[in-house]
Amino acid sequence: MENGENICHILGVKLNIHTKDSAWEQIKDILSERKNARIFTPNAEIIYKASKSQEQTRLLNSATLCLPDGTGVMMASRLTRHPLPERLTGIDTAERILQYAAERGLSVYLVGGKMGVAELAKKGLEERIPGLNICGTHHGYFDPYGEENKAIIEELKALRPDILFVCLGFPKQEEWISKNTPRLPFLRLSMGLGGSLDVWSGEVKRAPVLFQSMGLEWLWRAVWDPYRIFRLPCLAAFFAKSAARSLRPAIK
Repeated sequence: MENGENICHILGVKLNIHTKDSAWEQIKDILSERKNARIFTPNAEIIYKASKSQEQTRLLNSATLCLPDGTGVMMASRLTRHPLPERLTGIDTAERILQYAAERGLSVYLVGGKMGVAELAKKGLEERIPGLNICGTHHGYFDPYGEENKAIIEELKALRPDILFVCLGFPKQEEWISKNTPRLPFLRLSMGLGGSLDVWSGEVKRAPVLFQSMGLEWLWRAVWDPYRIFRLPCLAAFFAKSAARSLRPAIK
C-alpha cells in the first residue's frame, strides 16, 4: 500500500482514499495484467475485530487495494486527518469488475456459500451479464488445510481464471487468499466478498436502492435478520475506540 495522504488510518487498518472513479482506474490497471493483486473491503465490524489482532490487521494491510465498505467506516474516517470521500461497497465494486470481465473476455472463479449457492450465483450472474464467463465454482464448507482445499487449488491451476472471488467471511477469506494465491501466479485479481454469493444467488435480498443511497443497508439487514441486532454493541465499541484513537496527537 501507499503511504501519506492517499491513506486513511482507522484503528491500524490502512484504507486507500479513493472516489468510485479513481478506484476504478486503479482496478482497471490491476486487471490489465497478471499481477496477482488483492482487494479487501472491510466494514466497521471487520476493522474493530482486526484492531484486536495484529495478524488480522496485517492481513487487511496486505491488500493491494483496501476500500471502505460501510457507513460506519465513512463516519469514523471523519475523525482522522484524511477522511474518505466515498463508500465503496464490495458487492458494487465486484459487479463492475464482472461487467468489465465480460467485455474483455476475462474468466472468473467463485468460492464460498453453502452447497449449491455458488452455482446459483453463477447461473444468475451469467444470465444478467451477457458474455460473462464464470469458469468454475466451489462451496465454502471445506477444510482450508485438507484434501478438498488441495483439490480446489488443482482445479484453479487447471482452469487458470483471471479473477477469483472468495466469499468465506472475515477473516477466513483474507487468510485463504493470503495463504493460497501465491501458488496461483496466473491470477490478475483476488477479492474477499463476504456474503455476496448469497445475494447473487437470490438466497438473500439486498436492500432497496433508496436504503443503499442513504447508507442504511445495515438497517434493512437487521429487519430481515434480527440476529444482527446483537452485533450493534460491536459497532458501538468501534466508534468509541475510533473516537478515543482520534484524540491521540498522531497516528502510529
